[in-house]
Amino acid sequence: MALQDLPPSRMALLGMLLGLLMASCFTFCLSHQNPEFALTSPEKSRTKEVERKETTAEEELDSEVLEVFHPTHEWQALRPGQAVPAGSHVRLNLQSGAREVKLQEEDKFRSNLKGLKKGRRLDINTNTYTSQDLKSALAKFKEGAEVESSKEDKARQAKVKRLFRPIEELKKEFEELNVVIETDMQIMVRLINKFNSSSSSLEEKIAALFDLEYYVHQMDNAQDLLSFGGLQVVINGLNSTEPLVKEYAAFVLGAAFSSNPKVQVEAIEGGALQKLLVILATEQPLPAKKKVLFALCSLLRHFPYAQQQFLKLGGLQVLRSLVQAKGTEVLAVRVVTLLYDLVTEKMFAEEEAELTWETSPEKLQQYRQVHLLPGLREQGWCEITTHLLALPEHDAREKVLQTLGALLATCRDRYRQDPQLSRTLVSLQAEYQALAALELQDGEDEGYFRELLGSINSLLKELR
Repeated sequence: MALQDLPPSRMALLGMLLGLLMASCFTFCLSHQNPEFALTSPEKSRTKEVERKETTAEEELDSEVLEVFHPTHEWQALRPGQAVPAGSHVRLNLQSGAREVKLQEEDKFRSNLKGLKKGRRLDINTNTYTSQDLKSALAKFKEGAEVESSKEDKARQAKVKRLFRPIEELKKEFEELNVVIETDMQIMVRLINKFNSSSSSLEEKIAALFDLEYYVHQMDNAQDLLSFGGLQVVINGLNSTEPLVKEYAAFVLGAAFSSNPKVQVEAIEGGALQKLLVILATEQPLPAKKKVLFALCSLLRHFPYAQQQFLKLGGLQVLRSLVQAKGTEVLAVRVVTLLYDLVTEKMFAEEEAELTWETSPEKLQQYRQVHLLPGLREQGWCEITTHLLALPEHDAREKVLQTLGALLATCRDRYRQDPQLSRTLVSLQAEYQALAALELQDGEDEGYFRELLGSINSLLKELR
C-alpha cells in the first residue's frame, strides 16, 4: 500500500514516530561527539590556566631584583621574572601559552636601551617602585627634614644671642658701672629720704613726691609705705608753708588712700583728715585745693568711720564755704559729686545688708552712725544744690540733677518752696527736649540729652 493511500489518522501517527526517532539520534550524537567539535576549547582553557599561574608566579617573585630581557626584531619567549624595556611589543601566544616579545622600531627605542645592564631593575617610564626604593626615599626625606630643622634651630638660637645677652654678663656690666637694681620698696625709701631731707631743694622735694605718687598707686606699695613711716612723713608735708609741697603731698595721699582700707585707717590716726580740712578752710591756691579735695574724697569713700569724723570736725561747713566762694565752680561740682557718692553709698550698704546679709554688722553699725542727710538739710545744702543748676556745663548739670534726686526724700519740702527751682527745671526741660530731638534725628534712641531730660521730668513730677 502506498503512503498516500493511508488514511489521515495513520499518517499523523507515523509522523510522530519519525520525530521521536530523529530526536533520539540527535541526543546520542551529542553524547558521543568528537572533542574537536566541542563547544568549549580545551586549548583556550589551558591558556587561561597558564595565564593565571603566571600571574600568581609573578606576584610571588622577589620584587627587589628583576632580570632585564633584551628583545630583538624577532619574537622571543619571555620567561617569568624578566623585565622588558618600555616600547617593546609583547604578545601572548595562545598556542603555547607563553608571552613573547620583540622590538617595534630599532631607531625609536635605541636610546632607551643604552646604559642598561643585565640584572638591574628597569624603571623607565614605570610608575612602580620596590619596597626598598620607598624605604630609602623615606629615610632620605626624614634625614633632610632633620637637617632643615637643625638649621632653623641654629638660626633661631643665633638670633636670640644677637638680641639678648646672658644675665651673668649684664650683672657684671652693672657691677662695673656701680648700678644697683632697686626694688619698689627701696625706691620709695630713697624718695621719702630725699623729700624729708633738709638739704633738698624745693624742686628736689617736688620731684620726689611726683615719683612717689606713681608707686603708691599699687596697693601693696601703699601699704609698704606704712612699714617704714613714709606715710606719716607725707602727711606732715601738709603742714608745709610751701603751697607746692601741700599740693603734691595731697596728690600722693589721694593715690595711697584710694580703695586701701589699711592706709585709710593709718591716715585717720595720723591726723590726715584734720590737716586736709584746714587747707580747704584757709586761703590757698586753687591747684592745691583741687589736690587736697581729691585726697579728702579718697579718704572718705567706703570708710564710714572717716565719714563720722568728717561730720564731727565740721566738714560740711568747710565744703559749704568752699562752694560759695567766688571762682570755685570747678570745686563745687566735685563737692556735689562727693556728697552724691556718700549719700548713695550709705543707702546701698543698708539695702545690701537687708537683702543679702553680706555686710558685716560692725560696718553696718558704722554707716548707721553717719547722719549725713540731716546734716545736709541743716547746713542748707538743699538750697545750695538747686542754685548749682545755673552752671552752664552739661556735665555739671548732670551731677547736680543726680544729687537733687538723691536728696529728694530729705529736701522735698524745701524744693517745693523754691519757685526758682521750678522755673529752672522748666527752662532746662525745653532746652533738653530740643537737644533730645536732634539726637533722635541722628538715630540715637538713648542719647545723653535724652537721659538728662528724663531726670528733669522725674523731678518735675515729684515736685507737683
